[in-house]
This record gives sequence, C-alpha cells and structure tokens, in this order.
Amino acid sequence: MIGAPINEEALTLYGSFTSSSSYKPMLYLALAGLPFSFRTVNLKIGVQNSPEYLAINRWGVVPSLRHRGLTILQSSVILDYLARTTGHFEGRTEQERWRAREWLSWEADHITAVARVRHSARFRKMHDEVIAEFRPRAEAALSFVDKTVKDRPFLIGDECTIADIGCWGRMVFMAEGGFEIGQWPHLEAWAARLKAMPGFALPYDLIPSKDREFPAAPHYVPK
Repeated sequence: MIGAPINEEALTLYGSFTSSSSYKPMLYLALAGLPFSFRTVNLKIGVQNSPEYLAINRWGVVPSLRHRGLTILQSSVILDYLARTTGHFEGRTEQERWRAREWLSWEADHITAVARVRHSARFRKMHDEVIAEFRPRAEAALSFVDKTVKDRPFLIGDECTIADIGCWGRMVFMAEGGFEIGQWPHLEAWAARLKAMPGFALPYDLIPSKDREFPAAPHYVPK
C-alpha cells in the first residue's frame, strides 16, 4: 500500500531508507528546510513492483517525486527539478548552474561505482571479478572529488549546490562498501562542511521507515 499525497501542491517524495538514490533528494529537502511528505516504498517486500507503485514509477525503482500534478523520476532529475522550482542550491550564475548539472551526470557515470560495491557488500554479493572492476573505479571517483575540493569549499565554488548534494548523496554509504573516508582528507573535510549545514542528517537518521509529514524547518527561507 502506497500512501497518497496530501494535495497536488505538496512535495511528495517516494523512497526507501536504505537507498542512496532516495537520500539525495531527501537531503536536498532537509537542507532547504522545505515542507514535504514522505511515502515509504519497502523494497525488501517488493512494494516497488506493485501495480500501485508502477503506476507512479514505470521502472519500479526509487525515488519518485510528485508535485503540482507532475511526476518526476530519477534522483538527479529530481534534484534538477527541485533546484529549478524552489531556487535553492542552484548556483549563482548560469555557468555554475550548468556546471552543477554536469556534476550530476558525472556522478551517475562514476560515483555510482561506490554504490555498486556497497550494494554487493550489504545486499547481494557480486562475483569477485566484478568487484575487482568496480572498486578501482570507485576509488578513482573519490580521488577526483578529493582533488576538486582541495582548494575550494564545495564542488562548484564557495556555496553548496545540487552538485555537492548529488555526489555526497551517492557516496554516503561508502563505509558499507569498505571505503575509509580518511583516505581522502580533502573529501572528508568537504563532507564535514556539508554536515555542518542546518538540516543535514545522515540517511538512517533522516529517512523514515514509515510514511511521514515533514513541516518547514526553522532555517527555511522562501525563494
């Protein structure tokens, strides 16, 4: 059973508390302090494959966002939509806005290797040869982020954007894949800056296992 949105104007996010893809847009909403509804999709018991949820998400995956009569799928597209719609974490210039979206595309190609290794360790073990292929890719992606934030606070510059939220949101479970964040000191410092932002929370603290309504946070500033 999937909970219904409160109304068409409300932001309603469908996701799972074990999913880094769900964490990305939920972290955005938490950092922005926006009010929203969360509807849980229990992947363990196969709710994602139910006719009710497939009517929302044709691929049977999380997350999904409903807002103003629209249904938006795929975590990076949802981040793009939220930034365009709410004005938070967009980037200050047109160049920064495009650069942030370039990072989201890069994340899907590269940091996803971190998620694959973690998935094998946590949920369904892959063949050792497969992990041997993905682990170096994951380490290379983490090293690239580490190098990028060596001389700047965030990936684009001085302010957090959807680039930071998307990349951190995908690598957040890195320890579950056997990656020690201390191996990348600049990345670790960047993560600390994100963690210091109002509204920040790690996935298991942020994403509920049941449906929940989130009111606007005290730090919410309309844009």
